[in-house]
Amino acid sequence: MYSKPTSPPLAPLARAVRGALFCGLIGLSTLPTGGWAQQSTQHYDIPAGALDDTLNRFARAAGITLAGTPQHLTGQRSPGLKGDYSIEMALNLLLSGSGLEAIDQGNGNYVLQAMPDSGPMGLDVMTVVDNALGTITENTKSYTLGTIASATRLVLTPRETPQTVTVVTRQHMDDFNLTNVDEVLEHTPGITVVKLDNLRSEYYARGYQINNFQYDGIPIIADGVNYMGQTTSDMIQYDRLELIKGASGLTTGAGTPGATLNLVRKKPTNELSGHITAEAGRWDNYRTEWDIGGPLNESGNIRGRVAASFQDKQSFQDDVKEQTRALYGILEVDLSPQTMLTFGGNYDKKIPDGTMYGGIPFWNTNNNEIHVSRSFNPAASWSHSEQFSHALFAQLDHEFDNGWSSRLYYTFQRNAYNAKLGSILDAPSADDDSASLFSLESSYKIRNYALEGYARGPFELFGRTHELAIGASGYYGHRKSSVHYSRNQSVDNFWEWSGDIERPDWGGIRRRREDRINQRAYYASGRFSLTDDLAVILGGRVTNYKRGGDSNMRETGEVIPFAGITYDLNDNLSIYASYTKIFMPQSSRDENYAVLQPDEGDSYEGGFKGEWFNGRLNASLAYFEIRQDNRAEYVQYNYEQDYDVYKRVKAKTKGVELEVTGELMPRWNIQAGFTHQVAREDRTNRKISTQTPENQFKIYTNYRLPGILSKFTIGGGASYQGTTWRNVSDYLGNAHQYRQEAFWLLNLMSKYQVTKNISATLNINNLLDKYYYTNYGSDNSYMYGEPRNMMLTTRWDF
Repeated sequence: MYSKPTSPPLAPLARAVRGALFCGLIGLSTLPTGGWAQQSTQHYDIPAGALDDTLNRFARAAGITLAGTPQHLTGQRSPGLKGDYSIEMALNLLLSGSGLEAIDQGNGNYVLQAMPDSGPMGLDVMTVVDNALGTITENTKSYTLGTIASATRLVLTPRETPQTVTVVTRQHMDDFNLTNVDEVLEHTPGITVVKLDNLRSEYYARGYQINNFQYDGIPIIADGVNYMGQTTSDMIQYDRLELIKGASGLTTGAGTPGATLNLVRKKPTNELSGHITAEAGRWDNYRTEWDIGGPLNESGNIRGRVAASFQDKQSFQDDVKEQTRALYGILEVDLSPQTMLTFGGNYDKKIPDGTMYGGIPFWNTNNNEIHVSRSFNPAASWSHSEQFSHALFAQLDHEFDNGWSSRLYYTFQRNAYNAKLGSILDAPSADDDSASLFSLESSYKIRNYALEGYARGPFELFGRTHELAIGASGYYGHRKSSVHYSRNQSVDNFWEWSGDIERPDWGGIRRRREDRINQRAYYASGRFSLTDDLAVILGGRVTNYKRGGDSNMRETGEVIPFAGITYDLNDNLSIYASYTKIFMPQSSRDENYAVLQPDEGDSYEGGFKGEWFNGRLNASLAYFEIRQDNRAEYVQYNYEQDYDVYKRVKAKTKGVELEVTGELMPRWNIQAGFTHQVAREDRTNRKISTQTPENQFKIYTNYRLPGILSKFTIGGGASYQGTTWRNVSDYLGNAHQYRQEAFWLLNLMSKYQVTKNISATLNINNLLDKYYYTNYGSDNSYMYGEPRNMMLTTRWDF
């Protein structure tokens, strides 16, 4: 590391842990004094940036002399300062998380020095470093973050970013025991999780399926197979999950316009620290986590971290069991005071038994609705699948003396899935209650490679400081799949089904498919500070896209522009607007088996953003509009050629999003959001994307009690999902609307701090034991959501 703190930071706030890796080596100058003693408080408006630069700006504004040595400041960043503060309070905020303090020498003179050793680290402190894409959220006890770069590649605060940014922090995940991607997204405002069965999940934002995935801000090609590896990811390895709402072609390239999901990995710690958990819950749900990090040599220029989780659980459904294993490791090596090498890897494995393929049949052969208990499982007892995902990554970071930084990043990811599935899909007979079991054996293998390099930093133009980022990237994805189908087996009585049936002979391979995707791109983005209050972001990406295998296509020189503007109305509120283009090559085919043309169009967003308490509380109100020229709409299944038939339509989606995230007051965190969206086909004005709700509301909050009750934290959450429906044909071929009415779900959490290092947390989900569906109408089937359940977690921090 460039400048290792000698002691834990001051009280960690939402934007306080800002020890950045990539700032210039600039000495702190001695500045003239004047007027400091006559002013108890003063208004400041100092942007986030390199610590030495922000301190220089503050000293000039406050009229004080501030002296320090360059080695204390190398590689450090400050969250900036906005509001009315005394000199002492302002210095404390600017220096939070730096390991430094300002000593008053009298007569307006201050000297920076390392804070004295305050003894062993307590529960509230775990010194971490910044990953150059945004503030590390771990152990800040915050539901918000300081900066984000996955939207524009520029390091900006949420208020400065002209798109809706939603983040689920490490603290939020720990409070509500969110251990996998599905659970995190179920808590994320504006996101709908649709479960096709008890294995596969789809994620939707603003009415569109999310197929854009990033790891540490680097895109990985998913291409509609996000359940093939991404949902196996255990959250033990991640610091936070970021959602960039709307199209994100500037940093992602080809992608869908709903949102981009970015998983940001944990970093090594500067001091030996970590945690161990023991967890137990309903349906024999047992889990443990082991996480330890710290320096590996005396100088601290080599740091490592290892984390692992193990979980065995059953389900509310009969014969369903699941084992998950996750292992993560990362190593940082300071090659010089300005250069750092990072490399690491992860391994995730999930082994579910009692795996369904599709949901529970909706009808019998007389078109009478089927009602079964939530525990009913249409899968055979031998139905089984196995998924794993592993990745290796390396990055080289360098900071320059002029304030610029660069990064070269490479990653390899391999996902695989093997399954032998049997499940009752078709309608049972209304005459004798017999049914048939559909069986298949399938396997997928997916390999992704990504290489990206970029640089960013400040530059001067017309007497003002601006920011620029430039980069180039290359991605390659290779997917192979094979499917064996067996003949349907007869089930004597659907209502007495127990899953006990002989495993079939799978026969030969019926279908093989292969896809190869190459994407090369160059991009640039700049933030131009036109005045103190007005900033414009302009950027563009030139993409070359090639696809081979079963779907051959090529798109060369596709230009994806981005434009955004922000204007500060006052110290707390800004108005913003942004525009970008949609570009997404498609694999869907029409009735002639021809691949549809790329989905293209425009994405607009505008609204207000607010920031309070020096960034510890953020809010946004956005209006968005997405226009598509070649949206793929499902028509029917072609049984002869074994593929889904789609058609092209023009569509428009409009909506509003309101989000509030952060600290309402000391010890009180909140994350809440309301989304309203409607998608319509242009030609007929018909509503589409109706499997996701038009209205959605989520709120999760907790509060640590004051005084003698400070060992207790209480909290909970509520989520509302509006009415959803699907217009399909019933068993007899008649038009039918599957409709799920709006519903609420309530959750509770409570935590007790037994000692400084040991805590116990109880989470209760679906408190009122609400009957609801996570899928209603897809393939004439449905899927129940989880009944009331609870989890008790004991945790030891060291």
